[in-house]
Amino acid sequence: MKDIIQFDFVDGRREKSLVGALLLVVGLVAVVGVGIEYRILTARRAGLEQRVTALTRVTDHTPSRIEAASDARNAASVQQAAQDLSTPWTLLLAELEQAAKDTQGQIALLGVEPDHGKHNVRISAEARTLALALAYVQRLQGSRSLRYPMLDRHEVRADDPQHPVRFELTGEWKDL
Repeated sequence: MKDIIQFDFVDGRREKSLVGALLLVVGLVAVVGVGIEYRILTARRAGLEQRVTALTRVTDHTPSRIEAASDARNAASVQQAAQDLSTPWTLLLAELEQAAKDTQGQIALLGVEPDHGKHNVRISAEARTLALALAYVQRLQGSRSLRYPMLDRHEVRADDPQHPVRFELTGEWKDL
């Protein structure tokens, strides 16, 4: 004969303990407390968002001094860029390069600085001798893009063993 095994998965009812009931009450109180705290924080956040929105509307209508100064600087830099682009650089630089080639490379161009207010350009260069520097200035006097190029100053570099002459000249550029 076969033995039959029976399992009883349903246990008898346990009595409700005082500790279990107490834990249930504490859990319900905690859930209610968290819900109340959530509603308070949500209301506070909504109030702060309304204040931020109101403040941004006020500041959007009146630009600050910093923004106005920044806009003025931007406008000035745009105007400076437009002036730089309107300078006849192509012809001017081509003539400066050709004048340097005419001296068989014995003139080194160091800098070209425009003064848009006076419509002048300051040219800094270096030559092996003063005679070469004067010949360079004389060559530029026949230039199509420069008017009245004049030697402003010159200096013999004693600290260099070859004693080159550093010189500056200014001229008025022509709009062609």
